[in-house]
Amino acid sequence: MNFEYSDKSLAFQDKLKAFMVEHIHPHEQAHREFVHANPWKHFPLIEKLKERAKAAGLWNLFLPIGYKEFSPGLTNLEYAPLAELMGRVIWSSEVFNCSAPDTGNMEVLAKYGTAAQQTQWLTPLMNGEIRSAFLMTEPQVASSDATNIETSIVRDGNEYIINGTKWWSSGAMNPATKIYIVMGKTNPNADRHAQQSMILIPAGTPGVTIKRAMRVFGSLDSPEGHAEIELKNVRVPVSNLLQGEGDGFRIAQGRLGPGRIHHCMRLIGGAQKALELMSQRVTQRTTFGKEISQYSSIRQDVAQSKCEIHQARLLTLAAADRIDRGGVKAAKDLISMIKIVCPRMACQVIDRAIQAHGGKGVSQDTPLAGFWLYARSIRLADGPDEVHMYQLGKNVIREYGLKQS
Repeated sequence: MNFEYSDKSLAFQDKLKAFMVEHIHPHEQAHREFVHANPWKHFPLIEKLKERAKAAGLWNLFLPIGYKEFSPGLTNLEYAPLAELMGRVIWSSEVFNCSAPDTGNMEVLAKYGTAAQQTQWLTPLMNGEIRSAFLMTEPQVASSDATNIETSIVRDGNEYIINGTKWWSSGAMNPATKIYIVMGKTNPNADRHAQQSMILIPAGTPGVTIKRAMRVFGSLDSPEGHAEIELKNVRVPVSNLLQGEGDGFRIAQGRLGPGRIHHCMRLIGGAQKALELMSQRVTQRTTFGKEISQYSSIRQDVAQSKCEIHQARLLTLAAADRIDRGGVKAAKDLISMIKIVCPRMACQVIDRAIQAHGGKGVSQDTPLAGFWLYARSIRLADGPDEVHMYQLGKNVIREYGLKQS
């Protein structure tokens, strides 16, 4: 691959950096304080910032080149450094309508939705008028194997009836969320990868009960949040099905590929910001008559972090490039690699930065605690490390195991 960014990507990077400096960074601390004190409420400036982002042409940047009617039409490789820049401030991606789970849900609707589904749900999502949630994981089964999912989707005339319990339903606590994309089984007797389907359930549909908000290491992750949701005899029209019965697993795999690129690049942005904060902090404190930056252990931490961030960045760019050239299936091994490497790297780098900050590192006065929480959570979200290592190891053995040295 060519490691030089395109002129188009560089131009967007410059615009995004300038926007972040002027409109995002001045509000970082105020945003942290607000979301902790006001669960399930939006930061008062968020809508105004969205309008400014739209006016600046920094809107829906994530949607790939095949969907120019909805976005600027960037490739995954062109978008990757933009996601990294957004990752420097965890909440900033929403300002540009580039935050999960909406990004994945919008891609699903753009790729697999009918014209009517796109008019009703994709257009307002693209306009930033509503938010969405993705309901896949379940409390009673190991959902890292999607074929375990037990929620039932049963046809009854012109409707489907949905029954089941979901948890870690991303975005479901957000007061702006109006639509859920739900994965369940339409035919438990079919081939194991053809049992699942995806269906649209509007928020507030009778039978949908939010049982509780799920805390992530004690944090509500407001205002998006994650919920445990009971679906009891929920009825929606047959027209709410995405594609056909049995297409759910295929849709999920297509949804998660680019989403993992986005997560990994945001994590790289968070790790890079943590490295910069660490480097600044160690020049501002002395111990035992010596500036902390002069200690060999500190310099080794900084050097190791720089190496790890750059390695992860190049690997993620390679995965983005492979998706652009050959699609998600061609990039499956690289996607597994970045999903294994990037969250672990970010956890390590951010942990070093926390340690260098001392007590301040775990406080609300820096973004470090939020960065670490995000990085550690992504080691589970979109497939835990073990699943990616299992599949990647299987693929490598298949490729090399029968070769003679």
